[in-house]
Amino acid sequence: MGYVTAVPHPRSEAAGPARAGRLSLAVALLAGALGAAVALLATRQRWAEGTATVAGGAFPLTAKGSDVTGVPAALAIVGLAALVAVFAVRKAGRLLVAGVLALAGAGIVAAALIGAGDSSALDEQAAKASGDTSATVAALSHTAWPYVAVVGGALILLAGLLALRYGRLWPAMSGRYERDGAPRVRRKPVVVDPDRPEDIWKALDRGEDPTGA
Repeated sequence: MGYVTAVPHPRSEAAGPARAGRLSLAVALLAGALGAAVALLATRQRWAEGTATVAGGAFPLTAKGSDVTGVPAALAIVGLAALVAVFAVRKAGRLLVAGVLALAGAGIVAAALIGAGDSSALDEQAAKASGDTSATVAALSHTAWPYVAVVGGALILLAGLLALRYGRLWPAMSGRYERDGAPRVRRKPVVVDPDRPEDIWKALDRGEDPTGA
């Protein structure tokens, strides 16, 4: 008795990569946009606080993330721009932009982790408040906002890695191609036969001049 070997349908074989492309695209867009928003929000919050000794006693000091380092905010904007640019390029260009996106996320993570323990911004404030250039901040403490920025950077990094891995399956913006990537077919002008009244009426219905003038 013979055995029949099932041959997979070509559409079922193509469905796997297509599904992976759609899923990775959705995750990358969500992760990249959310990561940039989180990183920008975190840099506007208080990262560190402490006191400076002045004549009247202890003077409270605070430093926002943007006071500590401007790197996360700048890289968040770069990452957001790279996320959009991924769809404007193809092949090697897409890999390059995806790499920039991943590096922007990694840079945010590194800068936020370094800034989480930095005291230079408050030291500068302490020196100004006390009038002593050698003064440093006292009772230094840090908030959790630097680590929120780390999360934002990690999301952007994830978007970049997804773009590197699955970007070849994503669509690209182009006025010359339809959504399926096929070239648009230009319609040939309809030739109107002046001896055929039905052609003249059809041309008038289309808003064309049947005389060709």
